[in-house]
Amino acid sequence: MRRFSPNLITMALLSAGVFSGNTIYAQTTEEETGKGLEVIEVKGFRGSLIQSLNTKRFSDTIVESVSADDLGSLPDVSIAEALARLPGVNAVRTGGQGGAINIRGLSGDFVFATMNGREQVSTSGSRSVEFQQYPSELITSAAVYKSPKASLIEGGVAGTIELQTASPLSLNEDSRFTVNLRGSYNDRASNVPDAQDLGHRLTLSYQQKNSDDTFGFALGYSRLYQPDVQEQFIGLQYFQTGNDFNGDGRNDAVSEGMELQHKGGEETRDGFLGALEWQPSEDVLVKADVFYSQFDSESFARGLRIKDFSDRADGGTGGNAEIIPSEVTNPIVVLDTLIGGTITTSDRNRWLTQVTNDNNTEEESILSSGINIAWTPNDDLDVAIDLAYSKATSDFANGVNWSLMAQNADADSPQLVDEQITYQLNATNIPNVIDLRNNYTNVNGNNAVMMSKYGTYPFEFEDESLAFKIDAKYTLDNAFISSVEAGARYAQRHYRADRSVFEYGFDFDLTSNESPLRLTDDMVEIINFSGDFSHFPGYLSIDLDKALPAWFDPQGIDYTPKKRWSNDWTMIQSGDVYEDVMAAYLQANIDTEMGDLPVTGNIGVRVVKTDQYAEGLQNVQGEAAAGARCIADEVGVENCDYAIKRVGKTYTDVLPSINLNFQLSDTDQLRIAAAKVMARPPINKLRAGIGSWYDNDRRNNPEAEGPAVFNAWGDTSPLLDPFYATQVDVSYEHYFAETDGAFVLAGFYKDIESFVEDLSIAPYDFAGEGFDIPVQIAETGQEVIGGRFNTAVNNENGGYIRGIEVAYTQTFSFLPAPFEGLGLSLNYSYTESEIETENISGTGNVTSTANLEGLAPHVFSAIVYYEYEDFETRISMRYVDDFVGDQIAAEAQLVYYASETVVDYQASYQFSENLVGLFQVTNLTDEPTRTYFGDEQLTGTVQYFGRTAFAGINYQF
Repeated sequence: MRRFSPNLITMALLSAGVFSGNTIYAQTTEEETGKGLEVIEVKGFRGSLIQSLNTKRFSDTIVESVSADDLGSLPDVSIAEALARLPGVNAVRTGGQGGAINIRGLSGDFVFATMNGREQVSTSGSRSVEFQQYPSELITSAAVYKSPKASLIEGGVAGTIELQTASPLSLNEDSRFTVNLRGSYNDRASNVPDAQDLGHRLTLSYQQKNSDDTFGFALGYSRLYQPDVQEQFIGLQYFQTGNDFNGDGRNDAVSEGMELQHKGGEETRDGFLGALEWQPSEDVLVKADVFYSQFDSESFARGLRIKDFSDRADGGTGGNAEIIPSEVTNPIVVLDTLIGGTITTSDRNRWLTQVTNDNNTEEESILSSGINIAWTPNDDLDVAIDLAYSKATSDFANGVNWSLMAQNADADSPQLVDEQITYQLNATNIPNVIDLRNNYTNVNGNNAVMMSKYGTYPFEFEDESLAFKIDAKYTLDNAFISSVEAGARYAQRHYRADRSVFEYGFDFDLTSNESPLRLTDDMVEIINFSGDFSHFPGYLSIDLDKALPAWFDPQGIDYTPKKRWSNDWTMIQSGDVYEDVMAAYLQANIDTEMGDLPVTGNIGVRVVKTDQYAEGLQNVQGEAAAGARCIADEVGVENCDYAIKRVGKTYTDVLPSINLNFQLSDTDQLRIAAAKVMARPPINKLRAGIGSWYDNDRRNNPEAEGPAVFNAWGDTSPLLDPFYATQVDVSYEHYFAETDGAFVLAGFYKDIESFVEDLSIAPYDFAGEGFDIPVQIAETGQEVIGGRFNTAVNNENGGYIRGIEVAYTQTFSFLPAPFEGLGLSLNYSYTESEIETENISGTGNVTSTANLEGLAPHVFSAIVYYEYEDFETRISMRYVDDFVGDQIAAEAQLVYYASETVVDYQASYQFSENLVGLFQVTNLTDEPTRTYFGDEQLTGTVQYFGRTAFAGINYQF
């Protein structure tokens, strides 16, 4: 029999205790003492903090974690908000709540996520996992791995987030049934007509195991129903003009326009969890688990869109627009940019006001499932086989409804009215003045609102992964290497996108062939803004259930969305992406001493072969030699311009890694880690569809000489390489001896090799990159050469990301009563990078070289908690510095997100052993989301969500 001789690190781990559920097992084993195991039970938030610290302390990598109690007891609607308080982690608020996760200045596309060790696909349409899809109540623990090891699945340049679900055989008792019920109230809903103010959360879970701990199962259900409430102003991007509004001799920039909106609706999330564990013998453990989450939302956005101050004069391209100077009076100009004044127009090629009544629906689902068989044939060998399947689906439909004001709604050919606006922006606050000369609440006679356009733009996609993995670990009796691990993984991933559209009418006029709708009083309701937005002008809310049938049914128009060649971008943006990945690794686990200094960790290498390819439609201008074939759309109309193409590449990566932990003393340790890491491009960026056009085409220009030039656009490419980085991490950790807590100081450096960017390349070697293009135009015999390609590429301008992280956690149990229940947790991170985007979208005359997207230089979080007998309360704060991200307005625009401080509060009281009452408030100060274009005076979004209060109970028996 092998003689077990633990070194100093092993003894330190044993002395600190091993966790199971909420119980800390104390210092020595029964075999060593001959006595029963002493159990010290630590419950509540303090217990979860201690558990998280111990996970960090005894991990073989640099890791942060949150524990089961921590997740279940904080006011977290999803796992995203729980993760956001960890050092170096930031959750991007969407609709007022955390969604995508940024780690160490890198956005969600650089973050890899697993559940129970299995790759997670996403409902986002890219690789960025939407963590609001995961109910916190169904997750027992979550960890953020900042330094990788060879045995972890590749894919996280920023880090890897591992989610764990229930293990029923780990229960302390034979069974447990839990009910969690909370009602919610949003205090801003009263400002948004038709918005709901009440919501609820319900969680039911049951776990059971038999008396001999050989069979157990867990079932869980979580339901969230919450109102979607937003009041917002959106300033659109700025463009340079040829006008000098304030007479200083310089040309000034003007905004594209603005949106004044109420947003409301409802969101429903149903989550299900099932787990089954069976241990038929001491050597075999079988576990099967399934997680499913369905997220549905229906929302509306109503108000006014004032468009386009700057880009109508140039045909909507947004370049060198011109506003006649006499149309602008009392201008307010800062940074050579118009941010206020009175603009008047009688030229209908200029700006106008639209009444908007948009409706969005979204149905998203996540399925993650697998079966794992762990086998221990002898004392030295452990083998695990895992089969995993994950699938995400999303069906998003953006419905737009725009109305314009007519001089006379009863006219056979209604004409638009003249318009005037007086406004004054107020940096990242609500504008001081918004005043329109016309009243956009009338539907009768002169100066009446008419519905001018309706459109629906569905975007459906599926993303699924099937993977098989085998891992083995062999324990050695060795003074340096404690064990060796090896394994292999094969995975297939398939992404399918499908676009379609219905459009009728026109955005900017009432005189198109698709005539506008004459609205009636029974179809509309007059809406006014209130509170801080009360100086905004009123608008009409249109009942689409009445308006659309009145508009389309008499004409026999089917307004079901379809893919039509008249909207051929839907064909281009549809298609399939495939990935086949084969990976293998070898890892040696270190447990040794250097002199008197205990050292643990691992060293290993992971080798990954990736075969990626995509199938889609490419416009080859109908040339049969380039593969053109006739294809019918959903209404039977044929188009013979396109070829079905399959394009891709194969590449192999070698990813070494090392993690070393030096035990400086019983309470201090130093970690050093280094690795090469990779993250594959966003999967939607690998699509193959492209459109095209000719320059110098003799069919359109008989005088053209020389060859025709073939140009293409797509902004995607199946030939993209992954993101690569070489990184180094150093972490010093001091764990307090007299009380629970720790001080941690960490630094990191990532050398990023390249990034994906959209680029226009001319001339482009289409044939050399695997794209067939016409060699001549059949009708004229004209030679064809390759020209410009608007596509996605890997730029070669990488750079570093570096930063520091400081964490301090302490429970003040040494204080005299009643203060011994006081505790504090503080986290701060600073991140900087030489990588910069060239410019923020549409900053006009402001030259703005921006930080890397997702990088917030300063992030700080704090939790102060207090426990006294059966009462517990805590307040948490999270501060995020300015960072760059997408603002979704008329289209996606890259903007700065202004710094924000979000405060949450929670209190609970334990009425009995089984019953706990809870009260929570999220976004206690009603912190808005604010964005700007390059400089804070160039207003972007000012968006308020309200504060939400929860009250409820947890019951367990």
